[in-house]
Amino acid sequence: MNAQTEPRFVRIALITIALAFFGVFVLLPLFCVFFHAFSKGWVYYVQTLRHPDALAAMRMTVTTALVAVPLNLVFGVAASWAIVKFDFKGKNLLLSLIDLPLSVSPVISGLVFILLFGAQGYFGPWLVAHNIQIVFAPPGIILATIFVTFPMVARELIPIMRSQGSEEEEAALTLGASGWETFWRVTIPNIRWGILYGIILCNARAMGEFGAVSVVSGHIRGLTNTLPLHVEILYNEYQFTAAFAAASVLALLAIVTLIAKTTVEMAIKRGR
Repeated sequence: MNAQTEPRFVRIALITIALAFFGVFVLLPLFCVFFHAFSKGWVYYVQTLRHPDALAAMRMTVTTALVAVPLNLVFGVAASWAIVKFDFKGKNLLLSLIDLPLSVSPVISGLVFILLFGAQGYFGPWLVAHNIQIVFAPPGIILATIFVTFPMVARELIPIMRSQGSEEEEAALTLGASGWETFWRVTIPNIRWGILYGIILCNARAMGEFGAVSVVSGHIRGLTNTLPLHVEILYNEYQFTAAFAAASVLALLAIVTLIAKTTVEMAIKRGR
């Protein structure tokens, strides 16, 4: 008998439990978000999203992702290449540092940036003297987002590069290819799906980050509010329908991310 074969009633029970959890903790919240978002009609929904504060929050969210994701992509590829292809002192330390944002509360991460770049922080007096503002300004939001998202790409690429080994790169070098030619024509094509998968996850985390961004943003309307912070402000002001309308945009981004993630996984399985 196949070790993975279970009695019919066991399979039905497990599937029922899984679907029940999926319905209660995923589908029901999504339904509530969109139900309340459109509770006052389509016109009110559009007006809410076209409000200057909402548009500014969307721009800040997109801008942060457009800066954080490419930088994390460069770091992720470089770190993965170094960890998998080379042996050097501090390799285990680098691996630990990559995992650091996953083990530290985002709120603590934001507090660290306050202690470093705030007016009373370590670099605060120098920044004030040179009229440079990092915290309570867009640069602080971008730095905090980069910190909490930089493991995403690296953690996707390291297992892939380890499983593939370095035989193809060594063969390319033996045949006379330069280091850059080997990198662009051998390494990158082999890890392209891992790169895309990492970008998707990194972008989703960047757009939805709340804890670290909340600490360093200052909640300045029209300037340092991202979309998650805008949702919080509206909800705290009892503008529930407007808050759910803004939250529906984040929910749509999550759905698109899930579809993209599933598409990449299917393409990987097909070996494309």
